[in-house]
Amino acid sequence: MAATPTAQDTLAAEFATHRSHLIGVAYRLTGTRADAEDAVQESWLRLAGLDDAGRAAIRDLRGWLTTVVGRICLDRLKSAAAQRERYVGNWLPEPVVTPFGRPVSEDPLDVAVRDDGLRMAALVVLDKLTPEQRVAFVLHDAFSVPFAEIADALGVSVDAARQYASRGRKALADADPAPRAPLEDQAKILEKFVIALQAGDIRAITELLAPDVVLIGDSNGKGRTTRQLIVGADKIARFFVGLASKYPPGVLTAGTPVLVNGDLGVYLAPQPGRDGFFALDEHVQAMTVRDGKIVAIYDVVNPDKLARITRPGDAPS
Repeated sequence: MAATPTAQDTLAAEFATHRSHLIGVAYRLTGTRADAEDAVQESWLRLAGLDDAGRAAIRDLRGWLTTVVGRICLDRLKSAAAQRERYVGNWLPEPVVTPFGRPVSEDPLDVAVRDDGLRMAALVVLDKLTPEQRVAFVLHDAFSVPFAEIADALGVSVDAARQYASRGRKALADADPAPRAPLEDQAKILEKFVIALQAGDIRAITELLAPDVVLIGDSNGKGRTTRQLIVGADKIARFFVGLASKYPPGVLTAGTPVLVNGDLGVYLAPQPGRDGFFALDEHVQAMTVRDGKIVAIYDVVNPDKLARITRPGDAPS
């Protein structure tokens, strides 16, 4: 005879229906899978720790959990701000990698990054906001949390919460991150880029890049990539051609197409050095396309941020 579900069992089952949503909220706020998953787990512990009266007072569980996750992520963002001061080079969000061409999994983050607001270009802009601005803007504009609840999560007045969201909104509008281009368009440009790089054709590479294109590398000093922001089509084209000469022939152009936060990118598996050439670190590279030109290239090499990615050839989850 099957056991009768307890109140805790029922609550856990209801929480599970909101888990994917909460993972998306937390990842958009923190930019890392580990922090997102930890924040969601902590929100469950806070819910499970309520007494009957506390649970009865919750009228909208999804909204309550979203606000709780926002409050938890605020604390993590404040802590991360201090850690960033010791970070070597530029910081990028932890990429969510999905094998290209494989049926989309129902992993919570694989689902979440289908949202345009979780593409790498948008997260990079969000990372420039203060923790308060980021939480207020994301909770209100992306998830329709009322300002009264956001104010409570931030420990500020409702007017202050509105101001934080407004500043976040303005920063995103000013940065104007490119919307997601159709994957077919991205694939054509990536193919042309690889062919030009194989040929060492600086002019052909330059023609694929927007004049003010940026290259951002993230290694925290644990892998080879640019530590400085590189801006400009000619500089970036010459950088890639020069880089290709330092690695075994064909290594830099033998990457596997993958989706990185929903946009087309490349996975480069680690390769040993030989014949005086450098060994290749593991890379996840993503690009942003606008009007047929590459406007940003993101190169994540920090092994800490690649430890949890789905690699080409991994068994479907």
